[in-house]
Amino acid sequence: MKIGTKTSNSTKCYHCGDTLAGTVYEADGHVFCCVGCQSVYRILSSNNMQQYYRYNTHPGKKLRERSERYEYLDEPTIADKLIDFKNDEITMATFYIPSIHCSSCIWLLEHLYKLHPAVVASQSDFLKKQVNVTFKHPDLSLRELVELLANVGYEPKITLQDVVKAGRKFSQKGLIAKIAVAGFCFGNSMMLSFPEYFGMAAFEAKYSMFFGWMNLGFALPVLLYSGRDYFQSAWHSLRHRQLNLDVPLALGILVLFVRTAWEILSATGPGFADTLCGLVFFLLVGRWVQQRTYHHLSFERDYRSYFPVAVTRLGAANAKPVPLAEISVGDRLLIRSNEVIPADAILLKGQAAIDFSFVTGESEPVEKVLGEIIYAGGRQLGEAIELEVVKPVSQSYLTKLWNNDAFKQYEKRFRTFSNVVSQYFTLVLLAIAITAMAYWFLRDDPAKAWGAFTAVLIIACPCALALSTPFTLSVALRVFDRHGFYVKNTAAVEQLAAVDCLVFDKTGTISSPSAARMRFEGQLQAGELAMVVSVCQNSNHPLSRELVKWAGPMELMPIGNYQETGGKGIEAEVHSNRVRIGSAAFTGARDAAGASSTGSRIYIAINNEVKGFFIVEQPWREGLREVMGELAKPYDLHLVSGDNAKERKRLREIFPPDADLLFGKLPAQKLEYINKLQHTGSKVCMFGDGLNDAGALRQADLGIAVSDDINNFSPGCDAILDGRSFVLLPRFLRFAKDAVKVIHMSFGISLTYNVIGLSFAVMGTMSPLFAAVLMPLSTVTIIGFTTVVAHAYAAKNQLNNIRS
Repeated sequence: MKIGTKTSNSTKCYHCGDTLAGTVYEADGHVFCCVGCQSVYRILSSNNMQQYYRYNTHPGKKLRERSERYEYLDEPTIADKLIDFKNDEITMATFYIPSIHCSSCIWLLEHLYKLHPAVVASQSDFLKKQVNVTFKHPDLSLRELVELLANVGYEPKITLQDVVKAGRKFSQKGLIAKIAVAGFCFGNSMMLSFPEYFGMAAFEAKYSMFFGWMNLGFALPVLLYSGRDYFQSAWHSLRHRQLNLDVPLALGILVLFVRTAWEILSATGPGFADTLCGLVFFLLVGRWVQQRTYHHLSFERDYRSYFPVAVTRLGAANAKPVPLAEISVGDRLLIRSNEVIPADAILLKGQAAIDFSFVTGESEPVEKVLGEIIYAGGRQLGEAIELEVVKPVSQSYLTKLWNNDAFKQYEKRFRTFSNVVSQYFTLVLLAIAITAMAYWFLRDDPAKAWGAFTAVLIIACPCALALSTPFTLSVALRVFDRHGFYVKNTAAVEQLAAVDCLVFDKTGTISSPSAARMRFEGQLQAGELAMVVSVCQNSNHPLSRELVKWAGPMELMPIGNYQETGGKGIEAEVHSNRVRIGSAAFTGARDAAGASSTGSRIYIAINNEVKGFFIVEQPWREGLREVMGELAKPYDLHLVSGDNAKERKRLREIFPPDADLLFGKLPAQKLEYINKLQHTGSKVCMFGDGLNDAGALRQADLGIAVSDDINNFSPGCDAILDGRSFVLLPRFLRFAKDAVKVIHMSFGISLTYNVIGLSFAVMGTMSPLFAAVLMPLSTVTIIGFTTVVAHAYAAKNQLNNIRS
């Protein structure tokens, strides 16, 4: 390993692309920002896998602090629940890997066999950020496989949710089978109907009866199997005294079959079997497209997706990882740095600095003293601590809060355009059909009366309308997904377009939880900064770690007489200089209360002389000021936070003057505020991140969880917004409105076709050829129009390019 200063011809890390600063690590003529990036390069290079760097200029991710504690994967009871398949020789397992982000990642993960001969095969899924690995377990254990992935920068994220998952996997096999049956019957019935299309039936009279019976045979499985769901949905709707769009669709399918069977059995005509099969086929294709939403995100999570798979239990002889289900009251647990506390427990040993932002919204760590209760859901940020469980996992504060009725998951029923139209469409359709039938009965022409009645129900079947919504909104879902906005279903897109009031949480929503901004006020020489960093290097306090990260790589000095006083600060001797770092009272700083209260402070005193203080602030999301400026015009903006009000002045400069900025609100108070806004007639969209926002997300007309890890936790939300895409929020809202415009325009086109068809249908003169041409033509027109125009609106809103 060679260490030196960065060269003039390279300013970025060869592996991850980060800007080089301070100490630079070199290997084979390439420069790296840290030992981690250099180590990954050496692993790949030693296995002749340099091709990894050919797909992208900087394909890798910088290695974060990795957890080397995978011993729980050696426990058979835990490992068996994480694997998909196992026999005497091989094991198959699927891992979620958040760091998958480019084509190089896919290439490397699908070439794991080059890194270890026991890996048989591996297949990655870019959208789901998953990799499925088949390996020989006699030569490679599950733990060793996870460590292998972590060593090359692709550490899997394993939570308790992965162990207890119900196994409900997204599958469209049943729907695809129905499409296949309908498509097969559609193609064959069209082929058998060609003589009728071209007026050749008279020349093939001896075959026309046979072809008719075959068409009826093809129509039967389409009616009873492929179209069964539409009848079930229509019956369910009628039982609840409602009229959804499936009612006229089911009526049209039924009338098509009845008239086809009547004409063929009575030898009075060829029927409409081809139209029936084509109608059901296109409707099912539309349903398939609608279901192809981005199902790789789970919107049905509970507290277990936040908890670890196992926790270390301290016994009389040794420490052993055990599943959470085996934890009981009185157990003594070891919680290491950055681990989640799974049950309410008493602190027995160590200095606790607990991050409760997930539960309370408060961003600053909470110091705990020995003997104090620490509630489940907090994350330990300091050194390892020992706890004694006082309540089981199922009865902890976090699980009780989650299981509260206000926070339970549920399926919102959005009022969509198609649902509104269907309430009137069926009644108008029946009125026209009955009127046409009554007219011809009064004219003493029962044959035409029957023909007009059935023709109206057939030709005005809202197949084009049923397809316009799924095709348009499926395009919208794909556009959103490419840019880091994951919407639960197509109905939620319409709801997004209807909102007029936006309510934001602060911590983790408009502020970035993954970064901190630090600045120093005072005078501190370079040598003095090195002494401060040398002392902070020995502390596990989160503020000390932030200071070390801010200072960057530098040569550390030996220290002596190190002491750390909980809740106050740290001190040590460095080259005969007494360095004190901590609160104002600890360092002897004066007039601390008179300074700005923004951010957390770290005071520095060297030899009893106060040199100044560091201010640590959690920065806002990128482009927050511009985003709020754009949203202030069409929307009513509000901020409701569980954090304190120290940032009120800064936020007042960002939010419009008439925006409400509320702080210190409990979860129930957030929910009440949303309810209050709704009672004034507002359509509210809530943006939050933690469990403390779950009630408000559920109460709002639309709940959006903002997360820097989209697969981590999504309580009660209807969509997940990747924190990196927060700057695109105004574009997403505009595009949702444009997508609804496309639906309205396509509805107009559909009505035009219906009017043309009805002009023939009411006369009772609709021919099979007319129906066979008009219905597919209207369907293709709607599909083409919605797809092209929706993409055009995406380009207009600058959402046509895939996010890098």
